[in-house]
Amino acid sequence: MVTQPVTADNATALLRAIATSQDEQAFTELFSNYAPRIKSYMLRQGAEASLAEELAQEALTTVWRKASLYSPEKGSATTWIFTIARNLRIDRLRRERAWQELPQEHEEQPSNDTPPDENVSLNERAAAVNEALNSLPSDQYEVVTLSFIEGLSHSEIAERLSVPLGTVKSRMRLAYAKLKPQVSNLE
Repeated sequence: MVTQPVTADNATALLRAIATSQDEQAFTELFSNYAPRIKSYMLRQGAEASLAEELAQEALTTVWRKASLYSPEKGSATTWIFTIARNLRIDRLRRERAWQELPQEHEEQPSNDTPPDENVSLNERAAAVNEALNSLPSDQYEVVTLSFIEGLSHSEIAERLSVPLGTVKSRMRLAYAKLKPQVSNLE
């Protein structure tokens, strides 16, 4: 069976179907899309192949059992699923490793890397913002870009575009009105 890639909206819908009616078809679709991604994430975190596969299956089994706990207001479905997987890996590491005293001179530094679940969430947000910006008429897109990307003031934008200041403000207000409903659910 060939399945289509699951989008953020599809994943939320699939989780709802699992939570409300234990929909096995929805779970199969979710599993076939997320199991390889979770396994790959576990491999990148240093897990052996068999452990990575086991953790992916355990994570998705947990998703099956706890789908009703997912809340779209708290984050994307992908972030929720990867958080479950990450927590299972941490729990496994805690159970398997005995306490080891670190040498006196050892100083741990926190990683500056963005966690993968946050990367996924950030990428989803960036795609949604780009889509929203691209839906604007060109004159509104231009003033938003000049204001937020180049950091120009309204009067500098008016000067650059050779239009009255009121026109810039009007275009900006119209752009805000169009963007707000499209990006308000990203917070």
